[in-house]
Amino acid sequence: MNHNVRVNLGKRSYDILISEGLIENSAQYIVPLLSRPRVAVITDENVGGLYLDTLNDALSKAGINSDTLTLPAGEATKSWPYLTQSVEWLLEKKIERHDIVIALGGGVIGDIVGFAAAILRRGVRFIQMPTSLLAQVDSSVGGKTGINAPHGKNLIGAFHQPSLVLADISALDTLSKRDFLAGYGEVVKYGLLGNADFFEWLEVNGLALAQGDKEKRAEAVHMSCQMKAEIVASDETEQGNRAILNLGHTFCHALEAATGYSDRLLHGEGVAIGCTLAFDLSARIGLCAQEHPSRLRAHLKTMGIKTDLSDIEGDLPSAKALLELMEQDKKVVDGKLRFILAKDIGESFVTSDVNKSDVIKVLSHALSISA
Repeated sequence: MNHNVRVNLGKRSYDILISEGLIENSAQYIVPLLSRPRVAVITDENVGGLYLDTLNDALSKAGINSDTLTLPAGEATKSWPYLTQSVEWLLEKKIERHDIVIALGGGVIGDIVGFAAAILRRGVRFIQMPTSLLAQVDSSVGGKTGINAPHGKNLIGAFHQPSLVLADISALDTLSKRDFLAGYGEVVKYGLLGNADFFEWLEVNGLALAQGDKEKRAEAVHMSCQMKAEIVASDETEQGNRAILNLGHTFCHALEAATGYSDRLLHGEGVAIGCTLAFDLSARIGLCAQEHPSRLRAHLKTMGIKTDLSDIEGDLPSAKALLELMEQDKKVVDGKLRFILAKDIGESFVTSDVNKSDVIKVLSHALSISA
């Protein structure tokens, strides 16, 4: 079940290792990267309670000293106060440019620690140790780092590639069912955007993944990372085709803002709903057949994932208000929203040629069903 994916970026290339037991065996992969036997580890309260002792023991046995900062868990941590706390703590610990900072946790920790590493001393090296499915298949790979702003998701950040990604499949065993399925929303995205065979594989094997099949979990992470690595290598800073990785995210980020970045909607749940809305929009303007959004919904419902706006508890803003939130998206160019739409499952593309009236109609219909 050992997989190795190479992200080819010249001198900044790095490996994504996917296997069981990588946290307890992490030292053998970290030691070759060190300029001195010292690291800084940043985690959150939930993950730290599960894996911090294991990581520190592994480092200690290899003669590596580690300092640790534990942040609160949750999306609210991706904010200025905790970024400031992280950077000031790293400075206090005298972390140098050639040292290593380890991000031990899910997507929130990976994003904020990566951003802290990007701006500390104009850039220090860091290692991603993702412990959630969402982080393993998406946010730990590709160098996007950042925090949220009141105006929207991930609007403040930098591209800063990790030196190594250690995706320990064993860590997925401790996820709640909801957290695992939220991560699965990002996995499905890869099948939708460019690999119809992978989507078909998920239709067959998705339930086994959710029920704990480690071989299939490792294969899903491997396939997702391989696809992302290839896209990132061709377009590192999202000037072109890398934007395709944001399938579902334009809708998702607006929904996250509308729900206050709270537990009402987890990021991966928003991605799943966003993908269905993107396919609905594609069908409405004649890009794909109606059977494609129906097939996507059928699979997500079989998996038990949030699929529609009606699955979000509580009230949502109007279609017009949601569109205004979408217009704060990072993908806006010259005032025009860029959407990732689909001609078929496995055949997505980036476009700005979308009428706002069609977006309003799709959102209005979705809201009317949820009313």
